[in-house]
Amino acid sequence: MKIAINRVPLVMFVFTFAAAWWNSPANGQEWAQEKLKKSPRHHEWVTVKHDGRSVETFIIYPESKDKKPVVLIIHEIFGLSDWAQELADEVAEAGYIAVAPDLLSGMAPNGGRTTGFSGDQVTEAVSHLNPDQVTADLNAAADYGVKLPAANGKLFVAGFCWGGGQSFRYATNRAGLSAAFVFYGPPPDKAAMGRITAPVYGFYAGNDERINATIPDTVAPMKAAGKRYEPKIYEGAGHGFMRAGEAPDAKEADRKARSEAWAQWKSLMASGG
Repeated sequence: MKIAINRVPLVMFVFTFAAAWWNSPANGQEWAQEKLKKSPRHHEWVTVKHDGRSVETFIIYPESKDKKPVVLIIHEIFGLSDWAQELADEVAEAGYIAVAPDLLSGMAPNGGRTTGFSGDQVTEAVSHLNPDQVTADLNAAADYGVKLPAANGKLFVAGFCWGGGQSFRYATNRAGLSAAFVFYGPPPDKAAMGRITAPVYGFYAGNDERINATIPDTVAPMKAAGKRYEPKIYEGAGHGFMRAGEAPDAKEADRKARSEAWAQWKSLMASGG
């Protein structure tokens, strides 16, 4: 697959719940925008082209004199939001090259991406993305990332909410991953788990039985397939705590879970997965 790159500078479950969030002041995520504006790290947008598609991808580099691993970041059901971009910057601050593709690229009215949608249209669009297209987009972004001169060839994947499920599924389709980090996302088909070659680490909220109910039925087939799967539940936290726990009005349980999960995530990456 041939990938063409065009660099451009950076300028700058439920549908009822999704719509309420999108239409609320939180969707603007001014706090995330402000943190991103204050970042000293290099940000850029690249257009990754593959198989007739153009995937707008946000790249953030750490301030480092050494080559670094790449972390492929898969956004929530809300698309590549301000928070998703700010989270990518935090990953870069921790010492990694963050690669965050907007999987809604070309899907919005007039061929736009996440920012081209309004209201709950974005959640519906993400929910109906073709799985094969998602995998191809992720592969293109990952291939671009690991070939960067500043990259050392190591690749992690991390996803949140809808993206959490996609990060688990991506581990079934991508050989050579150092680790997959699944934040409150569902597992892939059991039949596909045998293809996983990387350790999978799950981060789950205590108050999220919709997702947590899938954990027991994930442990067994992963163990039977000889795969490493380590789930951890953060008691008292709600679904989406990595975003909600960072907001200025965060609940204490979400804030605590976010802090602990972030520390654990960084520790796992530092150890190589």
